[in-house]
Amino acid sequence: MSNVIPLKPHLKNKIATGIYWFTNDLRVHDNEALAHAANKAESLVCIFIVEPSWFKPNRYGLKTMGASRWRFLHQSLSDLDTALRAIGQSLIVLYESPVDAIATLITQTNANAVFRSANTGYYENQHWQSLCKRYPFIEFEQQSTHTLFSSSPLSIDVNETPPSFSKFRKKTEKLPIQAPHGTLEALPPQPKITATLRSSTSLPNLDDAHNFEDDRANTYDAFKGGASQAHAHIDRYFQSSLPANYKLVRNAVDGFENSTKFSPWLANGCISGRRIIAELTDYETNVEKNDSTYWIKFELLWREYFHWLAAAAQTRLFSLHGIKQTKPLTSFYPERFQRWCSGNTPWPLVNACMKQLNATGFMSNRGRQIVASCLVNELNLDWRYGAAYFEQQLIDYDVASNWGNWQYLAGVGTDSRGKRHFDIAKQTAQYDPESTFIRNWTKGETPSLIDSVDAADWPIAD
Repeated sequence: MSNVIPLKPHLKNKIATGIYWFTNDLRVHDNEALAHAANKAESLVCIFIVEPSWFKPNRYGLKTMGASRWRFLHQSLSDLDTALRAIGQSLIVLYESPVDAIATLITQTNANAVFRSANTGYYENQHWQSLCKRYPFIEFEQQSTHTLFSSSPLSIDVNETPPSFSKFRKKTEKLPIQAPHGTLEALPPQPKITATLRSSTSLPNLDDAHNFEDDRANTYDAFKGGASQAHAHIDRYFQSSLPANYKLVRNAVDGFENSTKFSPWLANGCISGRRIIAELTDYETNVEKNDSTYWIKFELLWREYFHWLAAAAQTRLFSLHGIKQTKPLTSFYPERFQRWCSGNTPWPLVNACMKQLNATGFMSNRGRQIVASCLVNELNLDWRYGAAYFEQQLIDYDVASNWGNWQYLAGVGTDSRGKRHFDIAKQTAQYDPESTFIRNWTKGETPSLIDSVDAADWPIAD
């Protein structure tokens, strides 16, 4: 592992008991927030909170977390618990609202402080802010572990038209990125508590994910949650020739090796972006440096940009009018949305992409752009429903990247050229000319009409 700074907790502690709330940082490697908690607390409670609301219908009639996302998260939490036990701790998983869960722990442990990694999502911060107000006599501390940078000069003004990635890239491209820290060798012990693992009948069955009857999803079995899996994948990737060819294949609609596939572990915080940058720098120094290796960093800067944008946009990230505050011409057709979700539209490439998503919890970046364009342009649907469906299905769901990218394509975000409209026939000819991907996922199914009824609910004959 290259360019790693040793990380050990200081011997001098300042508080009796702390609570460490894991959120988007499911790892013990390169985790400054966890190290900070270890430095300050004589005893520590390590928790993760599964919110019951994640598995209930939201405003879009969807769930925040579908079966594939839950499977990946479940694996990541199990891996994290194993890592914590190796350094004197264990993970407590609580199934209730964060405010109630942490309030109970504060009472049980007489905790003096609550620690976590910083989060750029607006709603992700609401519970934290509520707790800060409820317990003004307790320290609430957070450090940036989910982004490459933490410096305030990188802040974005969402009132610009539009706030530009190009400007952000020029600010950040030459900035030094801190080397990742190592893995903590020990953590303070856990105090005596009565909080236990709570089960819930509302959680999805893990067997509901990846349940296709054939082997079409087997290519993506390498997506297993957890920091140990993330490190193994990154080691394999940078020990191969793939980084030097990334830009040549990154737009492929299928193939596990045709993109870095870092995103599921990055989104869940099983790995840090700084670890990836360190490995990339080592590869460029000792193996090869070219346009493809540069493009890996370029994509990480896009991810970084969306996180800073989300922090600035707050609720505008989820608004129909978007960051631009411009009203798109759209409506909602329940049947069209259902057909799009299930991969039952008149466009075979769209259908193949959606069926792949539903089976594996993953879709290529090119596929995401194509299906998003279809929803916005061909189906004339509210872009937020597409973003919400991705949130439910994607194992690499990241609030900033997901909603920022959907706004970008729908023309209400950061793209000065307005909404993007992809010619699906042209995309098919370019990225699946032999229809191999389409046949694999649609099994030759005949595309259907967009609607089965007209505006007056009269059936439309085929």
